[in-house]
Amino acid sequence: MKLPKTYYNPLSLLGSIISSVSALIFVFFLATSWLFEGGGAYSGVIIYIVLPIFLIIGLILIPIGISRRAKRIRREGEEGTKAWIVIDLRDSRQWNAIAIFIIATILFLVLTGIGSYQAFHYTESNEFCGTLCHNVMEPEYVAYQESAHSRVTCVECHVGDGAGWYVNSKLSGLYQVYSVLLKKYPTPIETPIRNLRPARETCEKCHWPEKFYSYRLKNMKNFLADSANTQWNIQLKMKIGSEHNAFGLMEGVHWHINPDVHIDYIASTEKREFIPWVRFINKASGDTIVYNDIYDTLEEDAIDTLEMREMDCLDCHNRPSHQFLPPQEFTDELIAAGTIPSDLPEIKMLAMQIFNHPFSDRDSGAMFIRETVKEYYQDNYPEIAEERGSMIEQATEGLLEGYFKHFFPFMKANWDAYPIHIGHSEFNGCFRCHNGQHESEDGKVISRDCNLCHTILAQGTMENLETTSVDNSLEFRHPVDIGEAWKEMACTDCHRNLY
Repeated sequence: MKLPKTYYNPLSLLGSIISSVSALIFVFFLATSWLFEGGGAYSGVIIYIVLPIFLIIGLILIPIGISRRAKRIRREGEEGTKAWIVIDLRDSRQWNAIAIFIIATILFLVLTGIGSYQAFHYTESNEFCGTLCHNVMEPEYVAYQESAHSRVTCVECHVGDGAGWYVNSKLSGLYQVYSVLLKKYPTPIETPIRNLRPARETCEKCHWPEKFYSYRLKNMKNFLADSANTQWNIQLKMKIGSEHNAFGLMEGVHWHINPDVHIDYIASTEKREFIPWVRFINKASGDTIVYNDIYDTLEEDAIDTLEMREMDCLDCHNRPSHQFLPPQEFTDELIAAGTIPSDLPEIKMLAMQIFNHPFSDRDSGAMFIRETVKEYYQDNYPEIAEERGSMIEQATEGLLEGYFKHFFPFMKANWDAYPIHIGHSEFNGCFRCHNGQHESEDGKVISRDCNLCHTILAQGTMENLETTSVDNSLEFRHPVDIGEAWKEMACTDCHRNLY
């Protein structure tokens, strides 16, 4: 097939080769992905992002080469030639060129439409977010898959509706790609994330505040760090909302999101673990109360310079989909589930010792766990090591399961790096404000009364379980006798450091 003389130049031929090969590979990969239902994260990037770029580059090179060739011909005054922009359909070479151009344009538009559509959906997928930058995002992706939001796509929370935030997310993504390629990212990834979309624009699509949340019953099984791994049970009545739906958000934990309640606070640390200043505004009455931590009072210049934040969902539910549980919590869950045998002596205590050890990388950490468990029982319980080796192996596998889900040494991601603000055992959480130390000028104090949020209906071992009626509450009894110290100390004073 003859084409205009201006087409025959190295640059146009190179462009034709690049675009043709890119189109063929695109079609082949696309057909393969449809026939075999996908591929890896990188195949999606190649099909919908990389190959279209090469296709476009090749197509751009063709007219550039033709233009340069035409200019050279005109400059050299070659006899019998015309400027390449003159269209003469009587010339078979030009007719061939136009036919090829029309067919190629239609094909290009079709492939571009398919590629653009698929590229949009692919970059919005969990696979793209979680596996493309595997090492960097692995901790978050693993935690997300274990969360209650595992069937909610990443973009539904992190981007939400609207073109503005979509564009903002893509611009932010460019910097993240740069950080990954040049290894400029921090370890661990810093939180809270700056300029995150307000929770009320995303969380409240499902968890709308007008919805009534009733009391809930929470059964907890904890295992003591003693030789028998004694099971300690606590049954709590959680006051999420009011006692009756007629009262709406007037009581309970979710009082904080009452439409008539506005709370501002200033944290003294980046992770918001310490809050020395709180302002409560009653929108209905207009009353305003400012509380200061009597042991950590902010100076006026600090109040003016530090970030003041309006309280929202994420100030308590700060890691709704990416929790790295404290070792005592996930170990208790594994023992309760039978994954770790509860009748293996001192396994809870040994687990706490193991997870208090710094891990340099995942493989050496796994090896350390295996060797430590094996040596511990060989040295301290030789009969069990000899006769019940399968039980020790089961416990080891259980500890490894918890380790692989909640420890990521490469990114320095674990429970200690990412505090969870729900509760108050291992992290300050509720006690950031409800510690009995925040006082207003007229003497009002943010209460530390446990019964504001929950009441204890049962507590103790299975053999000595203390109970009460649903309308009453037991006084908290610490599993280990520490006298009245629990009334003065914060739980985190001991539990943050694995006992």
